[in-house]
Formats: sequence, structure tokens, C-alpha cells
Amino acid sequence: MATSVYVAAVEGFTGKSTVALGVLEQLSRRVERVAVYRPVVRGDAATDYVLDLLVSHDAVQLSYDECAGVTYTDVHRDPEGALDRIVDRFHQVAAKVDAVVVVGSDYTDVGAPTEFSFNARLAANLGSPVLLVLNAHDRTLDGISTAADLAVSELNANHGTLFAIVANRVDGDLEAVVKALDGHGVPAFALPEEPLLSAPSVADLMAACGGTLVSGEESLLSQESTGIVVAAMTLPHVLDRLFEGAVVVTPGDRPEVVLGVLTAQVSANFPQMAGIVLNGGFDLPEQVTRLIDGLGATMPIVATDLDTSDATQALTSVRGRLHKDSPRKVATALALFDERVDRDVLLDRLEVARTRAVTPLMFEHQLIDRAVGDRRHIVLPEGDDDRILRAADTVLRRRIADLTILGEPREIQQRAALLGVDISAATLLSPTDPELRGRFAAAYHERRKHKGIDLERARDIVIDVSYFGTMMVELGLADGMVSGAAHTTAHTIRPALEVVRTEPDVSVVSSVFFMCLRDQVLVYGDCAVNPDPTAAQLADIALASARTAAAFGVEPRVAMLSYSTGASGAGSDVDKVIEATAMVRERAPSLLVEGPIQYDAAIDAAVARTKLPDSQVAGRATVFIFPDLNTGNNTYKAVQRSAGALAVGPILQGLRKPVNDLSRGALVRDIVNTVAITAIQAQALGRP
Repeated sequence: MATSVYVAAVEGFTGKSTVALGVLEQLSRRVERVAVYRPVVRGDAATDYVLDLLVSHDAVQLSYDECAGVTYTDVHRDPEGALDRIVDRFHQVAAKVDAVVVVGSDYTDVGAPTEFSFNARLAANLGSPVLLVLNAHDRTLDGISTAADLAVSELNANHGTLFAIVANRVDGDLEAVVKALDGHGVPAFALPEEPLLSAPSVADLMAACGGTLVSGEESLLSQESTGIVVAAMTLPHVLDRLFEGAVVVTPGDRPEVVLGVLTAQVSANFPQMAGIVLNGGFDLPEQVTRLIDGLGATMPIVATDLDTSDATQALTSVRGRLHKDSPRKVATALALFDERVDRDVLLDRLEVARTRAVTPLMFEHQLIDRAVGDRRHIVLPEGDDDRILRAADTVLRRRIADLTILGEPREIQQRAALLGVDISAATLLSPTDPELRGRFAAAYHERRKHKGIDLERARDIVIDVSYFGTMMVELGLADGMVSGAAHTTAHTIRPALEVVRTEPDVSVVSSVFFMCLRDQVLVYGDCAVNPDPTAAQLADIALASARTAAAFGVEPRVAMLSYSTGASGAGSDVDKVIEATAMVRERAPSLLVEGPIQYDAAIDAAVARTKLPDSQVAGRATVFIFPDLNTGNNTYKAVQRSAGALAVGPILQGLRKPVNDLSRGALVRDIVNTVAITAIQAQALGRP
């Protein structure tokens, strides 16, 4: 039977979904198969947003319908029958996974005491201990403690078992709240109030006032609004009241306010707003609409027929939700939970055994956990790429690394605001910064003057973002660099080869991919850099790949791949692998290495017993060294596409300091993973 935990609250607006998401995330770090279960969902056409959020998590493989129990209507019509179906469906879910996060019902159509009693009874029947979530917002310590006492009494009366307590939305001293909850004999945690998590999106506001989008980018409706500015005064007074994330409410017959706010949006002297709501049912004059279209303004402008009073009341009554289409909120919620809840205390109390399998998601968690544990400074040269800005938001929220983003700072800030991402914690730096340009030019000239590079030429070279970022790494202003989303591999690597150079015992820079299969991680090298390495270079690649594997928790057992296993084939290509294998054994006698060996003999234990029965590597290899780029590149892509493997990389190795290349088709998730990997590489090298 799967381990389970029941997340429940005694009232609404506790932030229960934040806690449930955090528990799900932590479980996915330790077990291979995780599910969620919502005993009671709405029966109307509306999707249960909490369940929708949780089933969208990468660790959950079951569908929304599989994870839903019964409806509120079912409970009211036949309580006992509904309970039977809830328990039956829960066991169907639990039979398929290792752990289940059960999320209690919401406070929609029944009184709070009645509903919590119902949840406590459900938890007892499911055999799930209860993680109690309390709303600590605007409550004193005595009030929080009393709320906990009442909930625990109700839980005991219904034969439920208390597992832990989380006080959420705490306004004051977190440690004092934890201490106030100490008397219940279970772990207690406190999470601070985070306004972003309850901030509505512009789309939420548009729905609340029955509005329609009349101008701007539809994608920007997902931006969160931090508050409302009612612009009933003249423009100068409106400008004085603008703040970051504001939505400005103004009558549609006040075009000067609309144009003033749009102008402020592109000004360096004003904050970035989230949108404009035109109330009163007035259309903007045609000339003004034409002017806005010509400006290419992207800020959402919403029109509503409500008057100022009704529109303001409708907008201020909206409370935002944590949902799957809000990556900023999800990242913020996970970061809060990660920081304030001791994972080991939580999971050990659930007696969740660690799986021996390493799923792709577990590997990604391991990368992020290691990066967070010793945060490093990474430079991202491509500040004009939206994917980089979105990834930077996640990296900063999850505290994966400190960041410098290259580009013109104001342009980056404006684009970030339009994308609804927060990069305020990053350093924004222009590659034409005069002081650094002079310093970098002098250093580059010194390193390349033997190649005929004079100082003036060096000044022109270092303002290229790849060179500028590389010089930051070389001179210790950053611990590593990640680039390539908008540049070629050659453009990313060339500055590193010229400036950073290789480690003393390495003759060639190479790359590896971490190939994350369903239950294990393999290392493939070299699949991105060297077209036809010599035997000596192949040996270097093998040794570097083994070190990389070990650094990331993969026990290195190296297969030197060929079309021959042992003496089964002959030819110059086989001879190269034989020679390279001998070099590896000579330079690293304790390293487990086999070659030449075919891929099937390296990966499949049954084949290995036939072809190389006495080998310590055959059938259990973890590091696969391809004889040339043609073979390696095609093989990794074939495995990625055919086996559904997650390919993380390419990761460059052999450089004195970490510089990593991205695929130009990289997703935001790929960029986040590569930043984490680069930070871990920097950890291994120590501080500059």
C-alpha cells in the first residue's frame, strides 16, 4: 500500500494548495511514483483548479479523472455511498504509486466545522495522517494556537491522526509561531505571507468586471496585479500614484490618462504596470486607438461597462489563486516551502523509503538541491532572449544561483515587465560598460597579443556578449557562464578556448549529455564538440566524462564504444578505441573501463554474459564514450526520441572554469538545469 498524507484545513484561504504542492515536490525527490487525490471536487463544468495544478506536476503520471473522487452533489445526496466510492477510488490510485498526496475539500457550500469533520473522517477511512494547514494571516499567536487546538480536538473526535502542522500566511515572527504550536507532539512549520501568491492576474480582473481585451498582448493577461490605482484625477497626480504591478482604472473617455500611463510604461523613471481597465462603457477615440496601435503598445487594455465604483469594487474583491498557468507563483510557492519546511523531518516521519531508481525528475531535483546548497554566480549573456528571462525568474525564485544578465539594463527590465517575470534580484550589465570594457580589453589583449591582437582590436572584441561573459568568468566576476540559446556552439566556445583554456592535463574540450532514462541516468560523451578525436583525445574525453559522472553522483563504469566487442572485429577505427582504452587504464588504473565494446554488450546484462562474461563493465556501463561525433550525436538523439529520455546538456568539460552551451532550441527548463549544472561545476572548482 502506498504511503499517503492528507492535507486539510479548517477554513478557506489558508493557502492549502501551496502546502500540497510543496509536499508533492518533496515526495518526488525521494520516490519514483507519486500521485495526488482529491476526494471531493466540484460537479459543475469548472475544473478543480487545485487538482488541475497538482496533476500537472511532472512527477504525477495519472490523469485528472483518475485522481478525482466524487462531487459535492454526490456527498449531499448519499453521504455513505459517496464515502464508499471515495475510499474505493483512493485505493485504485494508491495501488499504482509509491506515495499519494490527498488534498481535502474546499469551503464552498457547507459550514467550516462540518466540512473539517468530514475531512477528518475521510482521512481516518483512508488511513492517511493529516497535515493540518492553518491560516495565520492577521492572527495573534494565541489565535493561531487556539485554532490549532480546536482543529486537533475535532480531528481526534473523528479518529484522525495528526501528522504535522503548517501555519501559512504568517505576518510576523515565524519562529514564534512554530514555538506556539509545539505542544501537539508533531512537527510544526511556519510559512510567511507572500502577496504574490494571492495576487490576481489581469485575466482574473478582466473576468471579474466582465471586461474584454481591446488592446495589448493576450499572453500578458497572465501577469499578476499587485493592486489598483483609480485614476479619477489629472494625469500628473495619476503618475505620482503608479507602482510596480498596478492596474490603472480610468474611464474610457479619459484618453490622456491612457496615453500617459502607456508612456510611463516605456519610461526609465516609472514602475512597470500590469494593465489598464477602461470603465464606463466608453470607447477610446479612433485617433487615440490609431496612436496606440502605432506605438506597438503591449500592455493589456481591458474595457468594461461598469462605472468607476462598481468596477473598483469588482476588481478589489478578486483574490488570485495558485494555478498551473502561473509559473511565477508556482516557483515562489516551492521556494517558500523548500526554505521553511525541513524535508527530511517531513518525509522520514511519513516513513517514505528512498527508491534506488533515479528518474529524470529526481535527477533534476538533485541538481537544483546541490546548486541551492552552495549558491554560485552565473552570467547569462543573452538578456535579449525571452527564454533566458523566464529561466532567470525561476533560477532566482528557487535560489539556484545569483545571476548577471548581459544587455542594456532598461531594455531588459522593460521586456521582463512585459513578460511578467521578476529579475530584480539579478545584476543587469551592459557589455559596453566603459570601466569593464577597458579592464576586459586589457586582459584579453594580454592573453592574445601573441596572436597579433592589439588593444584597440581587443576593445572591439570584448563587447561581444560571449566574450564579455567569458571575461567575467576568467577574471572572477562570475563563477560560470551559460550561453547558446541565441548563438552557435562555436560562438559560445571560442572565447572560452581563447581565454579560459583547458585544464593542465587535458588536451581537448569535450562534452557530455546526461541521458535520463525512466529509472537511471547515463553519461554520453562526446556528442557535441569533437568530430573525429584521436586516440589520445578519446582517452581524455573518457577520463573527463568519468570525472563529470562522479561529480554528479553517477558511479563511473566506462564503455569505450566500437562496432567490435573485444576481438570480434578489426580495422583502424577499432584500433583507435583499443589504443584509447589502454591509455585510460594506464592513466587511471582504478577506473572501471572496457573497450572496445558494442553498445548492446555495454548496456544489456544478457548480451554481456554472452560476449564479455568476465567484464566488470559490460552490461552495467554508466559512461558511454563514442568513437566520433557522427556516432555520438545521432545515438543520443535516437535514444532521446525513441526511448523518451530526457537529455540534459551538452555539458562542456575540460575547461579550467565552467562555460556551458545551450541548444538554440532550448526550453526554459533546459536553461534552468544548465545553470544548476554550471553552478555545481563551479562548486567543484572552489571560489575564484
